[in-house]
Amino acid sequence: MDGALIIDKPVDLTSHDVVARARHLLRERRVGHTGTLDPFATGVLVLLIGRATRLAQFLSGLEKEYEAVIRLGYATDTGDVTGKPLVNSEALTVPASEVKFGEAEIEAALASLRGEIDQVPPMYSAKKQQGRKLYELARRGEEVERQPVRVAIRKFETNRAKGGLLKNNLDGTYDLDVLVACSAGTYVRTLAEDFGKRLGIGAHVAELRRTRVGSFKIESASSLDRLQESVAEESLGRVLLTPDAVLEHLPAIDLSDDDVRKTRNGVNISVQQTSWTNGDQVRLRDEHGHLIAVATFEAEKSSLRPRVVLAHNEI
Repeated sequence: MDGALIIDKPVDLTSHDVVARARHLLRERRVGHTGTLDPFATGVLVLLIGRATRLAQFLSGLEKEYEAVIRLGYATDTGDVTGKPLVNSEALTVPASEVKFGEAEIEAALASLRGEIDQVPPMYSAKKQQGRKLYELARRGEEVERQPVRVAIRKFETNRAKGGLLKNNLDGTYDLDVLVACSAGTYVRTLAEDFGKRLGIGAHVAELRRTRVGSFKIESASSLDRLQESVAEESLGRVLLTPDAVLEHLPAIDLSDDDVRKTRNGVNISVQQTSWTNGDQVRLRDEHGHLIAVATFEAEKSSLRPRVVLAHNEI
């Protein structure tokens, strides 16, 4: 049982909760995820199963897409709806008569956060500093200085599919539906806070749904209930992606039987390939399309050096 499951994580479960549920259902100890989703968030969570857990390193940098609701009116200590309102927020509530921004100001604020930007990781995050997770320090009431991280925001725009621009919640807060496409390591919560600052108002994420990780889209995701049904019906193959499909974003080459044997023994494979650049990761497959290994292209030697080898008879 090696491959990947694309799970639609429900609200109020941690990513670890989903992993634990999958381990129980599949009776497989080797299960891991490739990118944490906060408990309040839903959507695409990629689980790697069995020997495919060794492929996580090749998925960590994939672009992600989100649908989010940014609530304007106050900021919270976590940057999301689960946190406590900050009394020193730009504004705790904003009467409709005092809203000083419209479509032009909103678009300008969104545009200012597109492209490559520096983002300071939130205190309530799993990012480590001096060996301690930031959220552990935050829960103890500690705040430490964090270095900004360079991230890429390819898309940050309003989501008009849900209706008008701003929704007045009639409690002094306003909701804005947005679409985000960003590099790995981006915090949408911080993006929402920075957006609010551009408008001069406190802001936080009220809802967050991850709709894509690389080529894995929400449309192909399975719920945990659907996974349970697949296991019960012995039809797991309908939802389990093969190791080769997991890495479809990488270039591939099919090997001869002799080169398969060399690869399984960790021997470099000579290639006549000029389109790759030094350091590129390449899938090595047998004649049946089974993933044998992931190799690194060494331009100087015109060869592929096996980096992670998967046993053929276990794929």
